[in-house]
Amino acid sequence: MQDWITLAIMRKEVLLFLFIMAKALPGRAQQADTTILLIADLTVQLEATEAMNAMYNFDFEEARKQYNWLRQLHPGHPLAYFLLGLNEWWKIMPDTEVKTYDKRFLYYMDSAIVLAERMLDIPERRIEGAFFLAASYGFKGRLYSERGEWGKAASAGRKALKYLEISKGYSYLSPELLFGDALYNYFSVWIPENYPILKPILAFFPDGDKELGLKQLREVAYNAFYTRIEAQVFLMQILADDNYNYREALMIAEYLYKHYPNNAYFHRYYARYLYSLHNYAKMEPVAKQILVRIDSGMTGYEATSGRYAAFFLGQAYQYRSQYDSATYYYERAVDFARQKDALKTGYCVYSLLNLGRIAIKEERKKDARGYLRQVKKLTKRKHPAHKQAVKLLKEV
Repeated sequence: MQDWITLAIMRKEVLLFLFIMAKALPGRAQQADTTILLIADLTVQLEATEAMNAMYNFDFEEARKQYNWLRQLHPGHPLAYFLLGLNEWWKIMPDTEVKTYDKRFLYYMDSAIVLAERMLDIPERRIEGAFFLAASYGFKGRLYSERGEWGKAASAGRKALKYLEISKGYSYLSPELLFGDALYNYFSVWIPENYPILKPILAFFPDGDKELGLKQLREVAYNAFYTRIEAQVFLMQILADDNYNYREALMIAEYLYKHYPNNAYFHRYYARYLYSLHNYAKMEPVAKQILVRIDSGMTGYEATSGRYAAFFLGQAYQYRSQYDSATYYYERAVDFARQKDALKTGYCVYSLLNLGRIAIKEERKKDARGYLRQVKKLTKRKHPAHKQAVKLLKEV
């Protein structure tokens, strides 16, 4: 299980590992509970609101200051440390290959773990401590999976199992605690549908329910506080990538972009869904702003977002037969791909293919052959772009 296909599968599944595996543990009967959770305290939420808004708007320094103030107000509680770790995580999100923030991310998550472990022996704090332990180990597992450190990722997942079991079934205390159940219900069905190789593993797990999972995820996305935006990101991507419901996905992306206009990750997805719905008029200024921000060195804006934006703009101008502008943006898309060693990605390959088509229309036969040969070199014979390049080469 070492080929790249398996690793690609594991990259997505390790992210969800702890939510899936938790359901294999014996269930416990739900009992009435009067526990008061700090994460459900409205006063604390008000204290954290400004910091979380700053974080999601990529004002990481302001968020750090506010989280440190929260740490002073609630010493010995894992909440502030977890949020400080989340602050580092969102620095990673636009380009997960960047490792600059790994050390501080792990420090804060480990600090949250130490403090949460102390809460387990306090009856009225046990559920909340388990929540932070599961969440902290879960985010560590996500990072390790991005780094290809599968052993560490699996270890983090295993350590989270018992803590998820402790907090499972108490979502009436806080919608935050429903997040794991929502992801399990959806992905326990989605995974075997899309990755048959994992069916034997999931055969031993309780049945999930995709519709229930979506319903629960919507509840978290609308009603939770600390996990609300994370749930919205999952919901947005599920709606678009799995259900092809680009209109609803766009609604979420537009909300996130308008509320956090400096978040490069949300900016990218907003442009992407506008493009998917062929709303080129609205997409064009959004995509151009991405490129302007990359060129100015704005925090979070990098070559991956550039590759997306430039390709979308190339398509828009090619559709309008404005070939000079289309060529400019397609070439930028290829350049961004080269910066990230991502020449085999779809946006790059189809940028080259379209550059070839434009060159044919403009009777630049030598240029056309050069672009089309690059497509052949970068793709396998069964790839649609490869087949189209072969066909076009015969016409040049």
